[in-house]
Amino acid sequence: MDLLLVEDKDSFRRLLSQALEGTVWKTLAVADPQEALRALEERPFHVLVTDLRLPGMSGLELIRRARRLHPGLRVVLMSAFGEPRDIVEAMRLGADDFLPKPFDLDAFLALLDRLRALVGAPPPDPAEPWIAHSPAMLALDGALRQAAATPLPVLFRGPRGSGRERCARRLHTLRHPAAPYLTLPAAILGPEGPDPRLLQLLEGGSLFLPGLEHLSAGAVGALARAMDAGPGTRLAWMGSVESEVQLPPEITQRLGALELRVPPLKERREDLLALTRQLLDQAAKREGRPMPWLERSAERQLLDHSWPGNVRELEVLVGRTLLFSEGHAIRSFPDLGLGQEAPLCLPWPVAGGLDGMLKAVAWGAEGKLLERALAMAAGDLPRASESLGLTVRTLAQRLREHGIPLEDGERSASRKSP
Repeated sequence: MDLLLVEDKDSFRRLLSQALEGTVWKTLAVADPQEALRALEERPFHVLVTDLRLPGMSGLELIRRARRLHPGLRVVLMSAFGEPRDIVEAMRLGADDFLPKPFDLDAFLALLDRLRALVGAPPPDPAEPWIAHSPAMLALDGALRQAAATPLPVLFRGPRGSGRERCARRLHTLRHPAAPYLTLPAAILGPEGPDPRLLQLLEGGSLFLPGLEHLSAGAVGALARAMDAGPGTRLAWMGSVESEVQLPPEITQRLGALELRVPPLKERREDLLALTRQLLDQAAKREGRPMPWLERSAERQLLDHSWPGNVRELEVLVGRTLLFSEGHAIRSFPDLGLGQEAPLCLPWPVAGGLDGMLKAVAWGAEGKLLERALAMAAGDLPRASESLGLTVRTLAQRLREHGIPLEDGERSASRKSP
């Protein structure tokens, strides 16, 4: 983990640097905020710790510029003179915490441990849309709210592409929205089970295991032991499985205490148009264009369809229709399927050096190819990895790097930069 420390007092900067020696943090300590910005331009950091009063630039201005360079940067502001308005402004700019000087070094290190967890497993966006107008989804939403009041492990059952991972993120947000959250596909677990260091990182947060039907026989015992001991007892466990799959008794006993059914899209007619508009908005933002509206003829098409492929089928249809549409309205949804005839369309990269632009284009193309492979495999991670000639673990890592959810075919509205 890389930490950038900005403190103009030499003695205090040395004290904090010494406190960080021998920890997981690789620290660059500087006195000049301009030097800090140059370092941020050269490479990303996970955490920025900065004083409020600095020579030539305030800590608030440094935070503002730093988060423009790296929007996901975690930030701590420290000061002996912090006014309430400064603290409020720092939080508005995205600071995670404020440390009034002088502070205890143990408290400082504990704060960094919390930020390390959020860097390694950031919580879902609490503002992520949650669409529940249909009776089936209203019932599920009520069940999620009841489950949020308990620490019980939860197993989501439902067909592929129905939104099981979205439900897990919803439950986590209802339980503890600021705590760490991680998706770890069951298919990538080996006989050693989850990494204990990973479980320690997630203490107080949630771990979601999608695709438990792909859990190998050798991993069953290791997963059961991980849930019963050490850091595994200090986090919330969730998993998903297809509707009719029977899990091994060791897993059912631990994850089956509370089972929630996720309805297929064909039972969510009242949600269909709202879901379509959400996916259309996300796809339009990715393509850098205004969101078109749906005409009545297109709405009727959506409502008349049987939707055997659930939310994933809807998303693929929306994305491909947007790709071939012109103007400000969508009048119909042609049945384009997933054929090879569709062109690979990418947005133009930000103007700059050729090498940088080519890198950006290659990154965007890789993301599109991964999305396509996952869609064609109906979200089945082992099948998608086989089609791409990758191991399941490598594919999961690539998907995570691109910000592509590993199970449900729901896509975030933006992609990480290369």
